[in-house]
Amino acid sequence: MNLSVQDGGLAPYIILIAFGFLPSEIWRWLSFFVARGINEGSELFIFARTVSSVLLVGVVGKLIFSPVGALATTPLAARLGALAVGFAFFALFRRSVLAAILGGEAAIIAAGWWFG
Repeated sequence: MNLSVQDGGLAPYIILIAFGFLPSEIWRWLSFFVARGINEGSELFIFARTVSSVLLVGVVGKLIFSPVGALATTPLAARLGALAVGFAFFALFRRSVLAAILGGEAAIIAAGWWFG
């Protein structure tokens, strides 16, 4: 078994699992078991939902207003348009996050193809 990074062995995958996947997975399972006993209307649950929503808005805002890589070559108007398409899909498909993601991704991919 070859574990060398230079030879394309298993080392990068082991590192990715050990330092990328497992630490977040532990917290995910812990939160699953702890959250089972929390009332959905409690202040703690509402606070956690609010914080997660704000973090998501922050990540989306960073991607739109200060993108890096290939996304930076797409004009701001196209990125804002993709956001509007995602929101429209969210509203049209009964508040479906999956529909919003797929619609927004399709719009930004089309804009990247059009302007690229």
